[in-house]
Amino acid sequence: MIFRKLFVLLTVVCLSGCSLFHHKDKPADKKKKPDMPDQSKDVSFQSFVGRLRIAVKMRDLATLASMMTPDFGYAINPDREGDGVFQYWDDNDVWKELETVLDEKFVPHENFMVAPAKFVTEPDTYTGYRAGILLLNGSWKFAYFVGG
Repeated sequence: MIFRKLFVLLTVVCLSGCSLFHHKDKPADKKKKPDMPDQSKDVSFQSFVGRLRIAVKMRDLATLASMMTPDFGYAINPDREGDGVFQYWDDNDVWKELETVLDEKFVPHENFMVAPAKFVTEPDTYTGYRAGILLLNGSWKFAYFVGG
């Protein structure tokens, strides 16, 4: 009797370590975070872009700063983000470029709404400026404006 109980216990321990009984995540089981759906018709997005366009045209730095992410990206090679963006825009005379890009249609790309659409439709050939807006904790934020 004791031998039978010991045999059953040993069998359970051995089988519990067997990989046959453990569920492994298959690559198809892992869900890729979906790209942002098109928000261009969303009223809150349109309102944000409208206020952003006005703030840029007026060069209202306080309003712009409140609409930006803390790690706002403004240059590539070398990467620059955060403080210094307005001085950089002044020094490199990019305010007109910013106005032009913000007047373009925004389309979804990864987790952002981006303009111009050419950045998404022609990623290998488009080398101009692009802007990205991010939905962060339920609020729209201006995340980056960089040149290609």
